[in-house]
Amino acid sequence: MQNIVIPANTEAEKGLLGSAILDANILAKVEGRLYERDFYEPRNKIIFSSLISLYREGKNVDITSLISDLEVKGNLNKAGGFEYISSLADLGYSTSNVDTYISFIEDASLRRDTLKLLQTLIEKGYQPSNKTQDFLEDMEKSVFEISKRRKIGSFTNIKDITIKVLEAAEARSKQRDNIVGLKTGFSVLDKYTLGFQPGQLIILAARPAMGKSAMALNLACNIASKNKEGRATCAIFSLEMPQEQLVERMIASDSKIELKNIKTGRLKEAEWIRIQTACTRLNNLNIYFSDESDLTVSKIKSVSRQLKEISDLDFVVIDYLQLIKSDGGRSTNEEVSRISRALKLMAQELSIPVLALSQLSRAVEKRDDKHPLMADLRDSGSIEQDADIIMFLYRDDYYNKSNSTRKGEADLIISKNRSGQTTDEKGIALLFNGEYSNFSEKID
Repeated sequence: MQNIVIPANTEAEKGLLGSAILDANILAKVEGRLYERDFYEPRNKIIFSSLISLYREGKNVDITSLISDLEVKGNLNKAGGFEYISSLADLGYSTSNVDTYISFIEDASLRRDTLKLLQTLIEKGYQPSNKTQDFLEDMEKSVFEISKRRKIGSFTNIKDITIKVLEAAEARSKQRDNIVGLKTGFSVLDKYTLGFQPGQLIILAARPAMGKSAMALNLACNIASKNKEGRATCAIFSLEMPQEQLVERMIASDSKIELKNIKTGRLKEAEWIRIQTACTRLNNLNIYFSDESDLTVSKIKSVSRQLKEISDLDFVVIDYLQLIKSDGGRSTNEEVSRISRALKLMAQELSIPVLALSQLSRAVEKRDDKHPLMADLRDSGSIEQDADIIMFLYRDDYYNKSNSTRKGEADLIISKNRSGQTTDEKGIALLFNGEYSNFSEKID
């Protein structure tokens, strides 16, 4: 067996510390990028901590102030004493190589942390009390987090954030609209939400047969085609319908050919051409499907992470929340509470909007006024708490089939919106064609 060598670059650590002693301005480049934990040599950890402390306190940073600070804190001997610190300044490292030193230190630190993580996971894997699914979820999350470390870091200084905010505002000022998130393909919805934004959990709720699955598919197609020059990536997790049925609905919506005719294949020649044209358009979209009926939040997160890595995932649809299989929980309310919270955390972790469909309780049917309320969200009040946007679908002609004056119309009601306005109970007026599985905007 080969001798195990712990990843470390003590020469780069010495080079960086020596350069910082000679030129304190180097610490401005290092701060927020390297931390005490990134140094392997114990003496170097202590010296780096002292240098950063002096720099942040606005004190002079040189060999005299460094030694004085270490003496006051009782760390001089632990840091190697006067001789070791003097040697760092006398080694003649070039301050022009600081970026290289930083890179070497970062790489070694990341490898050490990765090996430590893998060792911890191996130990957990041998524990019989650890459930396999929990173990796999823990492993994937840990690896995903450590892979992001070089990009994110632990904290971000406000000046770096303000630069990004100003740059984004400048870019938006050149746009013709005020949409800051993903365009949904429904202009009025975009005005209320400013587009679906990263980190948002969006709930679309309705009673059965209102068309919420059709609406979700319409949104997925619109987002895939109208963002990133038609290259936005969407993932659809369907726990109720197989993927073939979902795509049939997409083809019907795009081609404006009745869904039942697509299913039976009884089509005229011109309709075949329209279907082929619709398929060509849909084939150019980055839409992925998963129709496993026993999906858990862990599986959804795992697949989404993989898509994020390979395709820069932009949007997730889950149809629907109450069908997600639970990994635990003692009651339906408890399970849904945990699931809704996990989906919100997933949206934040992957920095994407997540749209989850939800059923409404039967309380709607018992009222004279059938317009849905947030209290009707089935099984869990935590959905209301976790969601950034809550939308309801309502169709008057569903409840008043014989005497409705609004046949073929639907209302999209926004009852909660952390980033914008809500609507009244009339909502956003839409047209719904169930034969095509298609929603469109109502133009007055």
